[in-house]
Amino acid sequence: MLTLGAVLGVAACGTQSNSVPAASVYHEGAELFREHCSGCHSLAVVGAEGSATNVKDRLRNQGPNFNFRHENVENVLFAIRNGGFSGAIMPQNIVVGAEAQQIAAFLAHYAGSKAPKVPSIEITQEEPAHASTEAVTPRSAPAPTYDAPAASTAAASGGAAAPTGHAASRASAHK
Repeated sequence: MLTLGAVLGVAACGTQSNSVPAASVYHEGAELFREHCSGCHSLAVVGAEGSATNVKDRLRNQGPNFNFRHENVENVLFAIRNGGFSGAIMPQNIVVGAEAQQIAAFLAHYAGSKAPKVPSIEITQEEPAHASTEAVTPRSAPAPTYDAPAASTAAASGGAAAPTGHAASRASAHK
């Protein structure tokens, strides 16, 4: 009984397999990922559990957990060619050519499947219904008009100027 329990315990460790359908265009990339990347990265769809589960206990060779990290083809190919983004431990060109492309396409499709969904909105810029393709020339506003101050008017005319506006109404009220 003890032997059977030990065998079952060992058999259960890391026995997850590639759940990408064999007919899928991503299947070969999934197999290549399991073969070359699963020792340092995690991704549930292929049973890879190489990433740290706790940041405090993380080892130097434990790379990103792709269950929670979205990727695109360009970034994956960059990481493959350059030994990751930090260049710390991942071997450069661990796969090349078509194999690198297959892994990149696979990761771009499956990575981030367990990432939290962040609410977002799509911002679009629509043309107004009255929009024209003609060039728009700025219009200048007319210069503001105002009465010159009484002191400057008096100086210009050489004598005392009659009050205007509010001052004129006050002056006539006191007469």
